Amino acid sequence: MTAWWALALYLIFGALGFGWRSRRQYRDTGSTGFRGINGRPGSLEWIAGVGFIVAIVVGVAAAVLQVSGLLAPVAALTAAPVQVFGAALAVAGIAATLYAQNQMGDSWRIGVDDTETTALVRTGAFGLVRNPIFTAMLVFAAGITLLIPNPVAIAGFVLLVTTIELQVRIVEEPYLTRVHGTDYRSYLATTGRFAPGIGRITT
Repeated sequence: MTAWWALALYLIFGALGFGWRSRRQYRDTGSTGFRGINGRPGSLEWIAGVGFIVAIVVGVAAAVLQVSGLLAPVAALTAAPVQVFGAALAVAGIAATLYAQNQMGDSWRIGVDDTETTALVRTGAFGLVRNPIFTAMLVFAAGITLLIPNPVAIAGFVLLVTTIELQVRIVEEPYLTRVHGTDYRSYLATTGRFAPGIGRITT
């Protein structure tokens, strides 16, 4: 049953976090906000983009495999309190993702276009951490992993963490430093990367 819940939550997350948000972006700006995968094939930038997509596919596959009975969860993580906590985390992750996306306004993007300059958002959730959308996505993914704690789901979560780290460190932070210069360097020095106070950078 929990695997069915995981699938339903993935569907809700995809429909709202990607589908609805890109539709709203298109309505407001004439652009969906999707900028594709950066870098040449095989580069760290490219690996980050492709890996993010693969991690999502692996997470969905983990739920499908568990629903079909082809994959069993790790027994030690199947206690009801753990799975209730996982469901709560997943729902909170969806809500936090939508909230942070909304705070980005017209600056919301998936991927980076080096020819484009958007406003640097530093208020609201972005005043607490530099990447609240990614933080919220990781909370969602952690919750899903607790709902379906099978080896494939765990591997997918590890891959997601790795690729988000690469995307932020290798693609987004260098881009934002080039575009916003001193303002972004100040932001790096005062605001944590994914959690308040953690990952601040002084350059």
